Amino acid sequence: MFRRCAIRVLAAGVSGLRSQRDLFRGAAFALLCGLLASPTLAQEASREQMRGLDEQVQEIKSDVLGIAAELSRLEERLLYPTGTQVALFVSVAEGEAFRLDAVQIQIDGESVAHHIYSFKELEALQKGGVQRIFTGNIPTGDHELAISVVGKLPSGGDFSRTESFTFSKGVEPKLVGITLAGPESAGTEIRIGEL
Repeated sequence: MFRRCAIRVLAAGVSGLRSQRDLFRGAAFALLCGLLASPTLAQEASREQMRGLDEQVQEIKSDVLGIAAELSRLEERLLYPTGTQVALFVSVAEGEAFRLDAVQIQIDGESVAHHIYSFKELEALQKGGVQRIFTGNIPTGDHELAISVVGKLPSGGDFSRTESFTFSKGVEPKLVGITLAGPESAGTEIRIGEL
């Protein structure tokens, strides 16, 4: 469109414009045509650039997510080599009605985990859910595991219980399950076992 306007002005100049006023009108007309045409061209170019940029951003995002996942796997392998890895899992015994408020765990006298339970977490545990509460490294050999539990009885009274256990860590990864029960249960309130 701009070219047509410019050609028209040049043609008018060649054929001999009668006055400067005609020259001014022609120049103004050409300028107006240029101004009207350039936003449209600029918008189209801008849209194409934005589409290209959006595609590049999406590719970069997917690359970053892939790299983050790979780094997470490498970090876990580096921080928790399978030869020294121990993982502790907490569950609530089936049919228990007590409300679990918090669990604190120590290995060899060092606190490794402390968790305060929300209503949703407690509900999930009571429905058979299992929580991985700790993953870390310990050397092979015998270790002391101290577990402290704080909660409320169905009658509304508070209860707390601490028990100590000994477990042996071999060369393979060690998975320890901790099953919690209220003081009204027929068995032991805190039990451990291998998974």
